[in-house]
Amino acid sequence: MFKILDTWFGGQALGERSFLILAAALIFAGVPGEPAWAQDTLENTVKAAYLSKLAAFVDWPPASFESPATPLRICIIGDDPFRAMLDRAVTGLTVAGRPVQVVRYGAAGAGMACQIAYLAGSPAQSRADALKALQGQPVLTVTDQPAVGEQGIVTFVVKDSRVRFEIDQREAVEDHLALSSKLLSLALEVRR
Repeated sequence: MFKILDTWFGGQALGERSFLILAAALIFAGVPGEPAWAQDTLENTVKAAYLSKLAAFVDWPPASFESPATPLRICIIGDDPFRAMLDRAVTGLTVAGRPVQVVRYGAAGAGMACQIAYLAGSPAQSRADALKALQGQPVLTVTDQPAVGEQGIVTFVVKDSRVRFEIDQREAVEDHLALSSKLLSLALEVRR
């Protein structure tokens, strides 16, 4: 388990406490017999951990950032399943010298300056509509196991009681994003 985590984090320094919390979340995410609320919380904890680490495996065009000091922004679009979990996961985190920031929006639109967008969907905007609004922009879109036509570049899926992810490499290229081969190798499936 620890080798898998070390591979995923690419040797990046994790505090011992953060590493243990993440390891526990990954281990217990699929424990049968837990109450449904506990599974949901653990599943979202694992997804929040993934979201906080994805940026280290993506290269954005330089124009994606206003300046070298501009934070890397993870945007939650629609209903937020993570609440404070994601904020805690990114506390003190930097990627390529940029601080990581979490921002929440009710709907996707132009000029949001997001590098990663988790599209939860809401009554105000479906995931499909949010994907259309961000299409062609250098934004790493992330969705949950969706219906056809609602897959982001990264799609979280639950397989064998574990949170995994699939990647749409073609969409990443169309959106001018370069994904690390390490990230691609960890995906359950890569659509090319």
